[in-house]
Amino acid sequence: MIVRNGKLFMDGKFQEGPDVRVFNGRIHEIGYHLQAGLYEQITDVDGDMIMPGFVDVHIHAFRRNDTMQGEAAVRAMSRDLYREGVSAFCPTTMSASLVDTRNAVNGIRRVMLQPEVNGCQVLGAHMEAPFLQEEKAGAQRKEFFMDPSIDAFMEMTDHQPESVRLITVAPERPGAESFVRAVTALGVHVSAGHTKATAEQVHLAGDWGVDHITHTFNAQTPLLHRAPGVPGAGLSDDRFYCEMICDGIHLHRDIVRLIAKCKGPQHAVAITDAMEAAGMPDGEYALGGQAVFVHGSEARLKDGTLAGSVLTMHKAFENLIHFFGLKPEDAAVMCTSAPADSIGEKLAGRLIAGAPAPLTRWTKDFHMAGIID
Repeated sequence: MIVRNGKLFMDGKFQEGPDVRVFNGRIHEIGYHLQAGLYEQITDVDGDMIMPGFVDVHIHAFRRNDTMQGEAAVRAMSRDLYREGVSAFCPTTMSASLVDTRNAVNGIRRVMLQPEVNGCQVLGAHMEAPFLQEEKAGAQRKEFFMDPSIDAFMEMTDHQPESVRLITVAPERPGAESFVRAVTALGVHVSAGHTKATAEQVHLAGDWGVDHITHTFNAQTPLLHRAPGVPGAGLSDDRFYCEMICDGIHLHRDIVRLIAKCKGPQHAVAITDAMEAAGMPDGEYALGGQAVFVHGSEARLKDGTLAGSVLTMHKAFENLIHFFGLKPEDAAVMCTSAPADSIGEKLAGRLIAGAPAPLTRWTKDFHMAGIID
């Protein structure tokens, strides 16, 4: 397919640009006056905005399919998220036994090695557990928490650490420094999260190689004027990418604006942290074996604890513009190239040759008009 007459999001802005050829699940070519091949369709988008597909580096589940269920569920997520405009994602694990975690990571790896047809790219696992802090468990099951251990990590990944793109760790736990240094040497990015770390401990973790903050402000020490905690360190230290759940529930408007101002769009990472009720009606669902009750846009455990979200990436993008009041250009970066950059991904989330489909199409007032693949 050739896409023509769109305002393309390239070089940080929406601009009248060249044609884009999408072929076999990838951006094949970008250039002016591309000629259609035999049976190739030309789509004239009449000035609509064209963006690269979204990149979600923190998503547990979608439409009742959960990463922890294994390969079939990850494949279903890949297919369904593709239709929502996501081009690449990191299936995200919950705290569970070593055996269950290994099975989930093995399922992710199998989809990486044999990608789903008409599905978005699996970039590798985001292991959000089990090296977390009990006092900041959130909706994670703390009975499975443990101190960071490279031996446990290798067991959970079946000695194939390349299956993991990102891992969340509480940096105050014993053994964290040696663990972070070991896994970053293997090419895994490390995020501070579910942690009671002080700001000083987070800065120190940055020296070890931590470069990411998991769902900033949520399940971590707060930002206070004499104890800036995890958010204070994350916002003030240029080494960190800061995740944010932009559903209007997890974070106040001013907090999202604060993250955007402190980090700039290149280091503010929109995520969904979605659980299995995303894309589904209200009702009772599950997360990590726990009952979750969904009403409206909120997913909560029985005790009221927020349990992930039901957010989608296209809704996060619209929220950033229409609810949080950010510039469309900044919102686009936060939902595409910034998440990709946060885990060292250089193709997904960009309008460049070789990047994975789909593209997303937007009206002139930034409401989603569909995908192009």
